[in-house]
Amino acid sequence: MKRLYFFPSLIILLMSLSSCSVITGIFKAGAVVGIISVIVVIALIIWIASMFRGK
Repeated sequence: MKRLYFFPSLIILLMSLSSCSVITGIFKAGAVVGIISVIVVIALIIWIASMFRGK
């Protein structure tokens, strides 16, 4: 019985979402994740370099 309601509700949900807003959300999330990952990598490189320099 649950399966009977799943597919029509899924189709209605997919048709009600605007494809442009979905794509915009994906790209915004991708940009944020990219910026954060670059910052983390740079911080990691600085931390490793400071370990080799000594105190």
